[in-house]
Amino acid sequence: MIRVLIADDQPLVRRGLALILAPAPDIEVVGEAADGAEAVELAGRLTPDVVVMDIRMPVLDGVGATAELARTLPASRVLALSTFDMDEYVVAALRAGAHGFLPKDVSPEELIDAVHTVHTGEAAVAPRLLTRLISTYVRSGRRETPTAPTDVPAGLTPRELEIWRLLATGHDNAAIAGELDISVSTVKNHLTGVFGKLGVRDRAQAVIAAYESGLVEAGRRST
Repeated sequence: MIRVLIADDQPLVRRGLALILAPAPDIEVVGEAADGAEAVELAGRLTPDVVVMDIRMPVLDGVGATAELARTLPASRVLALSTFDMDEYVVAALRAGAHGFLPKDVSPEELIDAVHTVHTGEAAVAPRLLTRLISTYVRSGRRETPTAPTDVPAGLTPRELEIWRLLATGHDNAAIAGELDISVSTVKNHLTGVFGKLGVRDRAQAVIAAYESGLVEAGRRST
């Protein structure tokens, strides 16, 4: 069973999320929290596998709660939720340690799938959505002018660099394989190497690193 804790400051939303997850035979909702501080406290007692975390909450917001859980309970993986697709707090949550992000208007099936994905340790973030989020974040404050990729870590092979670039511009594994005429399993092997050399945990953090390094620029696809 995947033990899930739901954190949202709106009782109706908490109940709705619980009802969506309830039919899944391998998911059990073990608790509900009304703010980030309560989420951290309950997670400490209940040790959930996944915390479905609203980003904007009183007392302690979802970003702060995610950072605290990543520090104290790394086995409790966070799936962040937000009302708005273009929300700078989403990037902050991913950087704080969230394993994924979904807008609140996703379908029940997408939410259940994301819980399963996050539970396995993968990032549950749609590539195109993640790219738009990072682009908005960079345009809003990180860089006002294009920056040369001077911060790219040493040791990446040309093929790894190209795969990282394609990942950051919204390509999934199948699209990367098609673009480079290689197999999906080869893409996965290269990504494992990329993540290790970047010192990142998953696709979400790799995309953030690509924008922060200057490998890709906000608002345009690389060629």
